[in-house]
Amino acid sequence: MRVKKNKGFFSISAVAKMFSVHQQTIRLYEKEGLITPKRSSGNTRLFSEEDIDRLEEVIYLTHQLGINLAGVEMIMKLKKKISKMQKDMNKVFDQAQQQLDDESEQVKETVKTSARQLIRLKEPGNTTSQQQNIGESVIDIDNWNIEYDEE
Repeated sequence: MRVKKNKGFFSISAVAKMFSVHQQTIRLYEKEGLITPKRSSGNTRLFSEEDIDRLEEVIYLTHQLGINLAGVEMIMKLKKKISKMQKDMNKVFDQAQQQLDDESEQVKETVKTSARQLIRLKEPGNTTSQQQNIGESVIDIDNWNIEYDEE
């Protein structure tokens, strides 16, 4: 049985104390759309862990790096776009890897088929194999391992 953990929420006063900022500063960040805490039925702001992480980033950008709110908004939007692009690129890479794996399997099967045909040509009584003098050793194609250099 798996117990679902309830996530805690923090009040604006607790969050303001956490970051040593005024509550009005947090309200301004919300007004600018930089954070979006949930609201209770009594319209009280409820900050989740994700809200606190985002607020921490906003405070770092504004207080530590001196970036204005418009700049913070642009940074947040760019980070969101970069994250989406990274997910898209990972998806493309996964698809390409799957395609390469599939093609590799097809090549291996083609090599095995060709090897079987060569062995049949070599069998005693086959005039083609006697004329071409392919060789005298038996080849076990089921145990062939082809290694490719990965760069």
